[in-house]
Amino acid sequence: MNNYFITGISTDVGKTLVAALITEALQADYWKPVQSGGIEHSDRMEVQRLISNSKTVFHKERYFLETPMSPHEAAAIDGITIEIDQIKRPQTENQLVIEGAGGLLVPLNNTHTIIDLIQPDDKVILVSSGYLGSINHTLLSIEALKSRGLTCAGIIYNQVELAGTIEIIEKMTGVPTIAHLPKINVLDQQAVASLATVLREKLSN
Repeated sequence: MNNYFITGISTDVGKTLVAALITEALQADYWKPVQSGGIEHSDRMEVQRLISNSKTVFHKERYFLETPMSPHEAAAIDGITIEIDQIKRPQTENQLVIEGAGGLLVPLNNTHTIIDLIQPDDKVILVSSGYLGSINHTLLSIEALKSRGLTCAGIIYNQVELAGTIEIIEKMTGVPTIAHLPKINVLDQQAVASLATVLREKLSN
């Protein structure tokens, strides 16, 4: 069974949307190890709202922090320290979609960052967007993965309208484009199911 690790080039680029799409496409389990903020509406709750299949199991976060900021600081405010050896993956016989927090080098504590949660055999999917500076952030993210001996299985672009953005990233990295998501006017189960059908074919290739 494959594990898919969903990470982004920054915060608010669409990781949770992509996690929902892949979870629905594969009818996989979903897990976000560390959640900062969102006590009343977490990323897990959002993915649950968007998923329509009955097979997916939503696994509880290992660390659920109250303040919406970098996990290391949110943990300090809560009076705890995130211990990476306490972050154990849930046991499942299904495929597992793992959603990171922010970008790859977001600190978990004084030593570890999100990238330390990725295992060598994970299929890492990078979520990129089209803001000014996104090319630089995408290239840096891919370099960070390479520096750890990790491979980016592909990039999903979310609403990229700047001409030449996707093309130059493909040329400079050789990392394949899995999908380029359009703007979604109404984000609901129907929209996710429709996009997941297209994505399912791309993931199986």
